Amino acid sequence: MQLVRNWVNKITIERIQLELMNTAYGSGHASLSRLDPRAMLIWYLFFAIVPWFISSITVLAGLFLMMVITTILSRVTPFIIFVLCLGLIGQVGWLFIISLFFGGDISSALPLLKLTLKLSVVSLASITVFSGMDPEKISDGLLALGMPAAFSFSLSYGYRILPVLFEEFRNVLLSHRLRGKAPERPGFLYSRMAIYYIKLLVLSFFPLMLATAKRSRTTVEALETRGFSFGMSNPTSKKLKLSHLRITTRDIVFLSGTACYTALLFWIG
Repeated sequence: MQLVRNWVNKITIERIQLELMNTAYGSGHASLSRLDPRAMLIWYLFFAIVPWFISSITVLAGLFLMMVITTILSRVTPFIIFVLCLGLIGQVGWLFIISLFFGGDISSALPLLKLTLKLSVVSLASITVFSGMDPEKISDGLLALGMPAAFSFSLSYGYRILPVLFEEFRNVLLSHRLRGKAPERPGFLYSRMAIYYIKLLVLSFFPLMLATAKRSRTTVEALETRGFSFGMSNPTSKKLKLSHLRITTRDIVFLSGTACYTALLFWIG
């Protein structure tokens, strides 16, 4: 119980907010952040689709190893990795338990292992791209590849607004805690404290939505005042915005090395 209490104390709103801010704003020092966003998005498109059509464990294991290396190069925060591992273990674990409940045996672990590798490859590729690069660069890359301007900006805006929303949520939650009264005893397995915090989360949802709507309206008014809609639909403005994108030797080496390694995996597997 003391070990569980120590882990729970580390998972706080402030810690989550810090990790999100590091993910949204602290990716400029990563090795892959210097690559052209168009090359990274094309690379991600391949590894987000192809693993679902692969059944060889050898190929999937090799792709998983490469994704681990690229994730390390992206310098992803430990919180993102923890959430990924928790989701994979929970999803695959429940599928294995359900398969045993409906008459399966230990042989059902092999298909679940393939599913876990596929999910891991796709998830780590997503983390590599969207956590290892600045949101503004990802937005410019999507815009250069022909995506609508509103979609490209929404992705970048969503990354940048997440820490702000967590700060707003923290303020609302603290205000409810100041006006309320926590249970004097935690109860069996901290059941009373769990019910208390669940109630606080429910009560904090509606004020958070109001605050988000207010911030969104202010953001839209500020963007339109600066000519956002006209600028995104004007070819000259779009060309000026994307003029910093360059395909360099580093991008060609990265894509070529990935292609050679993937071809070698397919040949072996």
